[in-house]
Amino acid sequence: MLRRTFASTSKNRATWGFIGLGRMGFPMAKNLRAKIPATDKLVLCDRNQEATSSFVQEAQASSSGAQEIEVVSTPRKVAEQAEITITVLPQPSHVKNVFHNILEPALTPTDPERLFIDCSTIDPTSSREVANAVHCTAQGRFVDAPMSGGVIGAQNGTLTFMLGASSRSGQLVQRVRPVLDLMGKKTVHLGEQGAGLSAKLANNYLLAISNIATAEAMNLGIKWGIDPKSLAELINTSSGRCWSSEVNNPVPGVSPGAPAERDYEGGFSVQLMKKDLSLAMEAAAKVGALSELGQKSMEVYEHAEAQEAEKDFSVVYRWLGGKV
Repeated sequence: MLRRTFASTSKNRATWGFIGLGRMGFPMAKNLRAKIPATDKLVLCDRNQEATSSFVQEAQASSSGAQEIEVVSTPRKVAEQAEITITVLPQPSHVKNVFHNILEPALTPTDPERLFIDCSTIDPTSSREVANAVHCTAQGRFVDAPMSGGVIGAQNGTLTFMLGASSRSGQLVQRVRPVLDLMGKKTVHLGEQGAGLSAKLANNYLLAISNIATAEAMNLGIKWGIDPKSLAELINTSSGRCWSSEVNNPVPGVSPGAPAERDYEGGFSVQLMKKDLSLAMEAAAKVGALSELGQKSMEVYEHAEAQEAEKDFSVVYRWLGGKV
């Protein structure tokens, strides 16, 4: 099925590219490598050599057979080989720098065109600039596909992708969906290129606020003497239910596998949550949308960042004085 969908470098082999092995990218790339045919090649690039070395070791240890993985030193070397390249990067500047490296000088044309899927959470304007650079130089097709589900979703392959891609012919969306299905459980096509990011920022704006509200509510109930597990069970079967209360509860001992179980390690950092909230508020200002709760939430994340920037953003519960 995959072989009919994607181009291959030989009759029985395709080459995939993945750039960015951070907290989200690492498990996403692992799921990709595990689900593509064993004969396919995965080309990796990340400036953190420890991350690439760990990936290769873990992939080989978990595989019953040989899996071809190549680590290269530049994004350009990924794109030169891969028919499909996935990028998961922290900031708009990183995405721009990576694609500048990829696109100059121009890549050799391929048939079908190279496909670039950017899963980074950046501002829609920057994403459209990169897409324009790719399309105007006829070096491939570029789509934005940010995701929701956090590190847990990335590990379990249950992410939801928000796709921004041209639907003029329908072929591009059909080509992208099977790729994202290898790393997630659902893909929602929101509209033209950039629409996926707009939806993601709206989602993360809500997440930033609901995370704080969950932390405050849990802290309040516990201070009233309510057992945290009982309180969470009540919330998660009532109108207050949300992802932060059910999957990523900030109170240790409530949500199995949540970062709160590991001293808030290994999740979506306060620093990145603050970045996404900032991007959402900037985008809201550009279209004249009020974001009354955004500024107060930003203050909370700024305070939490000053103390524990790399911890999962649910650590605001501890900043609030919650019992851990």
